[in-house]
Amino acid sequence: QVQLEESGGGVVQPGGSLRLSCAASGHRFSTSMAAWFRQAPGKEREFVAAIAWNGQNTYYGDIVRGRFTISRDDDKNTLYLQINGLKPEDTAVYYCAGSKSSPIFVKRASVYDYWGQGTQVTVSS
Repeated sequence: QVQLEESGGGVVQPGGSLRLSCAASGHRFSTSMAAWFRQAPGKEREFVAAIAWNGQNTYYGDIVRGRFTISRDDDKNTLYLQINGLKPEDTAVYYCAGSKSSPIFVKRASVYDYWGQGTQVTVSS
């Protein structure tokens, strides 16, 4: 059974930073594509970032480019999302996702097979 568990969310002031983690069991992030999505209240789930099986190829949503960094620790089988320069509009539940393969359309939520329960990030002064 595959389980993904996010952690690291919280309440942060504008301009602050957070590092989200996603630990996996029953699935190896190093074998396929892994990603972060987010969903704000009343909005659709939105692509944030993805990292390929080789750990080298990364992809970012346009709205977070330059502020967010996706990475992976294969020894710990853990996915990370470093978030800098947080803005109130970054407030959302952040989800990690894993796939069974290496999809082409990495920004589509439908190509991912495994999902965590999400971690809340709130940016507020």
